[in-house]
Amino acid sequence: MGKPTGFIEYLRELPADRPPVERVADWKEFHFHMEEKKLREQGARCMDCGIPFCHTGSLLSGMATGCPIHNLIPEWNDLVYRGLWKEALERLHKTNNFPDFTGRVCPAPCEGSCVLGINNPPVTIKNIECTIADHGWENGWIVAEPPKHRTGKKVAVIGSGPAGLCAAAQLNKAGHLVTIFERADRPGGLLMYGIPNMKLDKEQVVLRRIKQMEAEGIRFVCNTEVGANYPAEKLLKEFDATILATGATKPRDLPVEGRHLKGVHFAMDFLTANTKSVLDGRKNGNFISATGKDVVVIGGGDTGTDCVGTAVRHSCNSLVQIEILPKPPGDRAQDNPWPEWPKVYRLDYGQEEAAAKFGADPRVYLATATKFEGDATGHVKAIHTVQVQWERNEKGQFVPKNVPGTEKVLPAQLVLLAMGFLGPEQPLLEVLGIERDPRSNAKAEFEKYTTNIKGVFAAGDCRRGQSLVVWAFNEGRGAARECDRYLMGQTDLP
Repeated sequence: MGKPTGFIEYLRELPADRPPVERVADWKEFHFHMEEKKLREQGARCMDCGIPFCHTGSLLSGMATGCPIHNLIPEWNDLVYRGLWKEALERLHKTNNFPDFTGRVCPAPCEGSCVLGINNPPVTIKNIECTIADHGWENGWIVAEPPKHRTGKKVAVIGSGPAGLCAAAQLNKAGHLVTIFERADRPGGLLMYGIPNMKLDKEQVVLRRIKQMEAEGIRFVCNTEVGANYPAEKLLKEFDATILATGATKPRDLPVEGRHLKGVHFAMDFLTANTKSVLDGRKNGNFISATGKDVVVIGGGDTGTDCVGTAVRHSCNSLVQIEILPKPPGDRAQDNPWPEWPKVYRLDYGQEEAAAKFGADPRVYLATATKFEGDATGHVKAIHTVQVQWERNEKGQFVPKNVPGTEKVLPAQLVLLAMGFLGPEQPLLEVLGIERDPRSNAKAEFEKYTTNIKGVFAAGDCRRGQSLVVWAFNEGRGAARECDRYLMGQTDLP
């Protein structure tokens, strides 16, 4: 490394964000970039550790440790420190097709396993990654690069989310003719409609990559649902191979009394309709509004946070977020050692904005909903909750138990269910005859991605279940490699 003592000389710094009270007035991204001098100092903190865990991409205790796409982090940190931004971009693009996406929305398991993080704040890997990509666009280094030769093989990719885009990009590099089918009106899948605009700008970030891919020869077909308005038989007949990358979009429900009431919605219905309305310039009113309402978000994670941030921007009257798990500690617990993902308390952007507006973090821990109460018109007006404690059952599993005497009733005219996802929607898998695993995912072995149907591959959340965007990148790239091998008998794709 160019600065062996950088981790001693420089403290961890992050760029400033727009103030919460200011940014909730619009849907624009809220992160600023740091000045180059500061960024080079942050790159210098990468400590030449000898065995960098940041790009291991393995699972420990069921959580990602290091980068699942094996980004060459120490290399581009060093190049940033030296001011060699174009070279840093080249190294970054070797493993990551879309670093401008992951640099914004990835929770950065790489930082959780940074060796410096054993006893100091880790290197600001995510921020440096995002800035490298943005430098590439600003300087005109990222341009369309169509393949020089075409194989004549045609591949269909079903779904234009992170796994589908990565698979398509890699297969196109190999010279295949790639068509991406997307049932929504715009391409991008989760990246377009599952993540709010203030977290990942659609016009400036997502669509510029889509346009680049189109210029490279990839065809996008939107408003098309394979198995519904596009026959699955036609797909298998017209294409030499198919990659399923439909995501895990079946939401987990909460079957308690009053679930049928108006005003109780799945989180993704709320987020998707809102983003569509934002992109349409608010010319349509076809979205679920939180304006003037008492809002309760049930569930944590990124989706819950996005619901919080969106509801605050709607100028909701009040906001509570219910989490069934206990509040994480401020520092790593003894049973959560490095390099595992640190399960510690974080104030994410949505909770920070809610705290700025209402005076406190909106989360209530160790609680669950027991009943939704409605008014005379059949609309939800309140939610009944109770505190829980986690105990072992007869099988030795930890399960939540209601604590008597802790019941509460909260006002609520809008309830958003953000409790995760159960797997992919089943109709397409059934039409194609795809075997499922016990969790209803498409059955395909990791690193091989082949289903029981010849020439049909599965990747991303529809194969592994709900996971990180960066794992979808890993699987999309891997499925492209195996698809190329199937088509050509060999492959040069990584």
